[in-house]
Amino acid sequence: MNTNTTLAYSSKKDEIFGLCPAGKLCSELPSDCIQCKFDLNCNYGLTYTADCNVLGQVDCIGKRTFLREYICRYCYQTEHWEHKCLQKNSCSSVASPQQYYRTNCSVNNDVLCLGRRRFMKNLPCNWTGGYRWSTALILSITLGGFGADRFYLGHWQEGIGKLFSFGGLGVWTLIDVILISLRYLGPADGSLYI
Repeated sequence: MNTNTTLAYSSKKDEIFGLCPAGKLCSELPSDCIQCKFDLNCNYGLTYTADCNVLGQVDCIGKRTFLREYICRYCYQTEHWEHKCLQKNSCSSVASPQQYYRTNCSVNNDVLCLGRRRFMKNLPCNWTGGYRWSTALILSITLGGFGADRFYLGHWQEGIGKLFSFGGLGVWTLIDVILISLRYLGPADGSLYI
């Protein structure tokens, strides 16, 4: 059996001890406070048991050496609810083909996994700027002749054109109602509707 000791903590000892709760059961400590030996020859997706030890000066209740179950996988292979990623809104959510962005992710403290706990991941660009489709449609129907729908969505240049032409004498307004109802016309910042 090929084993490897993976430290699930940063190199700064002061940070580690600040993250470790005092007076908690040793077997329930988060991964930042323990050191575990994993079987590197494990079969992907199967559950194994790791020998874990509490780090040096961490104060906990119970045995300082214990067993903890883990699923054989690297940290970047964890499910999306088992890690947190930094969200970015610097890409277009409505681009075709769909755009992706590279971001930093870190595994939750209650999850044991192989490898680095912080990793890079490509995520689909899927963010919203807070614009509601229903609001845009209502503005287009009621005040579309004055360009209110275009101003609301951030298309201020077209909004000025609609304002001074009274919605293209109704033609432009009718076209915008159709475009917004089909969700073809969206926010200018490239985000999705709520």
